[in-house]
Amino acid sequence: MRIRTLLADDEKLVLGALSVLLATEEDLEVVGEAAGGVEAAAMAKKLVPDVCVLDLSMPDRSGISVIRDLQQTLPSIRCIVVTSHTAPGHLTSALSAGARGFVPKTTSAKELAVIIRMVHRGAHYVDPEMAANAASAGKSPLTRREADILALSADGAPLAKVAQRAALSPGTVRNYLSRIAGKLKVANRHEAAHVARGQGWI
Repeated sequence: MRIRTLLADDEKLVLGALSVLLATEEDLEVVGEAAGGVEAAAMAKKLVPDVCVLDLSMPDRSGISVIRDLQQTLPSIRCIVVTSHTAPGHLTSALSAGARGFVPKTTSAKELAVIIRMVHRGAHYVDPEMAANAASAGKSPLTRREADILALSADGAPLAKVAQRAALSPGTVRNYLSRIAGKLKVANRHEAAHVARGQGWI
């Protein structure tokens, strides 16, 4: 039985090349190619592949967001994240969301095919160097809710707008952002967002 695989990457050249290379594997079948996270989630729900290979960073919706969605709706789909971002927090976030694999974009198609088979069988795979970096960096000091609110405010939107996005009162958002700045030992939310992005916490 062939492993039905869905690929998602906003870089068309990468997506096309990976699809062609994986299609040469006799036991793999590429059933869909998505150019973004929104399309990937919709395709996955329609096609119900065995494995999704998702780019971490896509402009409309991140691979981690897609995984969280699929874990709620179709937990049988196993997901692998591929990324060019090495910040340790990304690995922690991906695994917390339910990713079964986490690999750099420097991984060859042959190596990825092996990892897809491993994940399909129920195993987990994390690139050893990325795992070592994450272990040495430690965990994020932010709670999931704090990270979400910081992400909602990271574009510099006014406090009232952030409160609207978070469905909270402006005072509650202000308290959250003050606590976040204290935890990260910075002066304001802009510096906090810079630090958190650099570590892959948001």
